[in-house]
Amino acid sequence: MTAQTGHTHLNRGTMHAIVQEGYGTADIFRHRKTLVPTIAENEVLIRAHAAGLDRGTWHMMAGRPYLLRVIGFGFSQPKNAVPGIDVAGTVAAVGSAVTRFALGDEVYGMSRGSFADYAAAREDKLAPKPKNLTYEQAAVVPISAGTALQALTDAGNVQSGQRVLIIGASGGVGSFAVQLAKAFGAEVTGVCSTGKLDRLRALGADHVADYTRDEFTDGTTTYDLVLDIGGNLPLKRLRRALTPAGTLVVVGGEEGGQVTGGFGRSLRAPLVSRFVTQRLTMLASKERASDLQRLTQFLEDGAVTPHIDRTFTLEQVPAAMRYLESGKVFGKVAITVTTL
Repeated sequence: MTAQTGHTHLNRGTMHAIVQEGYGTADIFRHRKTLVPTIAENEVLIRAHAAGLDRGTWHMMAGRPYLLRVIGFGFSQPKNAVPGIDVAGTVAAVGSAVTRFALGDEVYGMSRGSFADYAAAREDKLAPKPKNLTYEQAAVVPISAGTALQALTDAGNVQSGQRVLIIGASGGVGSFAVQLAKAFGAEVTGVCSTGKLDRLRALGADHVADYTRDEFTDGTTTYDLVLDIGGNLPLKRLRRALTPAGTLVVVGGEEGGQVTGGFGRSLRAPLVSRFVTQRLTMLASKERASDLQRLTQFLEDGAVTPHIDRTFTLEQVPAAMRYLESGKVFGKVAITVTTL
C-alpha cells in the first residue's frame, strides 16, 4: 500500500485483519485478508502496531444487548466488519482536512477496526502516543481509561479527600479508575474477587473488599462517590453505601436481560435520583482526544500505569476474547498487531 499526504483516496492494497460477519461467540472471528480502509477528509489512516480489547468489543461480537442493534450498530451484523476500537500505531496517511498529525507520527486513540494492519480514525479521537509507553501499553488506554476519567470527573465530580468506592476495580475501567482516583487525592476502596485482592492493593487501593465474602454496602462505611463498573447490584443496595449527599455513577451495563442488559438499571438511576438526597447518575462515555491528552499527563508522570494481564497476537484474537470472557483478567488484554 502506498500512503499519500492530504488525500482521502489511497492506492488500496490488502491487509491482514480479523473479520466478523454476523454476531455470535469468539468463533465468529476470522483471520483473513481484506481491503485497507479508505479515509475521509477528517480522518487518519493508522498503521496499527497494537490494539486493546474491551467489553464494548464483546458486546459488538455478541450483538447483545439487542438494544445496540436497534440504535444503529447493525441489525443482523455489525456495520463495520473489522472489530476493535482501541489502537496505537503510526500515521500512514492523513485526510485533506487533518491538521494535527503528519506521516510517521506515533498516535493512540479510538478507531474503527483496530484488529487489522491498518485502521481509520477521526482526527478528534486521536492524540500523540505517550512517550514512555510501548504500543501495547498505549493501545489499552483509550476506551477504559477514558471511561474511568469521565466517570470520576464528568459524572462523579471527584474531590481530593473524598472516600471513593470502586466496584469492579480489577477490570479494565476499574484498574484505571483506582489509579486516577488516587491521583485526584481520594481515599480509594476497591472491590474485586478473592484472587485479585493483592494485585488491587499493589495498584494503589487504600482498602480492598472481596465481593464474594465482604458486605461493602451495609452502611458501616459510607462513601462520597461510588462507581459501579460492570456490576448489576440493586440501586437500593448501592444507596446504602453512600453518604446522604453522595454520588453514585453507574458505568456500563453488564448482566441483566438480553434486550437492554444492565442498561435498564442505568436508565432508572437518574429517575430515582429525583426523589432522594443522593445523586444517582449514569455515564454515557464519549470518545474524545481531550481526554487522551489529559490522560497522557498522568501516564507520562507515572501516576497511572496500564496493567496488561496478557498479550495476544492478531491471529489469537478469538483466544483473547475467550480469556476476557473467563473473568480471570486483571486490568487489560492487549493485541500485538505488528512486531517492530
